[in-house]
Amino acid sequence: MRIGEVYFYTATILHWKNLLRPDKYKRLITDCLEFLCSKNKATVYGFVIMPNHIHLVWEIQELNGKEKPSASLLKFTAHGFLHDLEDTHPNVLSHFEVKEPNRKHRFWQRDPLAVRLYDGRICRQKLDYIHLNPLQEKWNLAQAPEDYFWSSAKFYETGVDEFGFLTHYLERF
Repeated sequence: MRIGEVYFYTATILHWKNLLRPDKYKRLITDCLEFLCSKNKATVYGFVIMPNHIHLVWEIQELNGKEKPSASLLKFTAHGFLHDLEDTHPNVLSHFEVKEPNRKHRFWQRDPLAVRLYDGRICRQKLDYIHLNPLQEKWNLAQAPEDYFWSSAKFYETGVDEFGFLTHYLERF
């Protein structure tokens, strides 16, 4: 991902496990996004947090130290998942064990998808896609996009940013 470009970004939990069902793990993600936006490291135009993956429409503004904000997001949330699971559900950790030289557990699959968005029309298409995700029969998490809390759909419907980090895509395109 290049600085100053808008991307449709998807990160998936290892083996598509439904690790993100608890709200406390969704909150870890939104807290990290809020932090990155407040430090002008990223701009988030849209998102949805599903039980086993996240979709973002965002722009990387600058590095967060030596790493891109996307790496910071995955690293921060992985540490949060690890510490919480160690304290509350140590038996679940075995589902995320890996044989890698520098780590014992992996929560996010490698190589998240990042597709550059060139114009507002494509950006709107991706936003519609992510906002409809919770309505899929497979998930059935809400009756309407704006009813699913862990998404930017309500922001686009009402203009109210309950997360404190969203920017309307028309401010960019």
